[in-house]
Amino acid sequence: MDDMLRRARMDDQRRSQRPVLPACVPGLYVQHRDRGFVAHITASEAAFSTVRGLTASVPMAYGASQATADTAEWLASELLGNAVRACRDHVPLVVEVYVTGRSVQVNVHDPAADLLPRRSAVAMDSDNAESGRGLALLDMLAPGWDVVSSPVGKQIRCHIDAK
Repeated sequence: MDDMLRRARMDDQRRSQRPVLPACVPGLYVQHRDRGFVAHITASEAAFSTVRGLTASVPMAYGASQATADTAEWLASELLGNAVRACRDHVPLVVEVYVTGRSVQVNVHDPAADLLPRRSAVAMDSDNAESGRGLALLDMLAPGWDVVSSPVGKQIRCHIDAK
């Protein structure tokens, strides 16, 4: 019984220390999840900016380093941009960012289950290319990232080890 009470008190304390999330507005619904957040958004510059900011700050509130949070922010930005390129403007997306032990998980859901990420032939050191390096960078920053089916369509999952 004492163990249950201690766990309940710890859960209450953790909830009271959660970072403040933005108010819900059309196109942006953000809520807490265990050691992170989930955002239901309609793709827009304002929603992306908010999600990037949360991805940079919320993991740090749960113990992630600045370097890990910066990597998570870059990954979220890349995945959101890829989703818009694949699905077009105003696509509904779900973004999950949360701390798991000594790492951070970044997941982006989009409705295009049949449009899978494709690697380009662009060299990482190309001076002329304006795009095409994102998946190679994903491989470097989140080795083992994967794509799975989700109730929304597909989910791209990235696991970032703490630095």
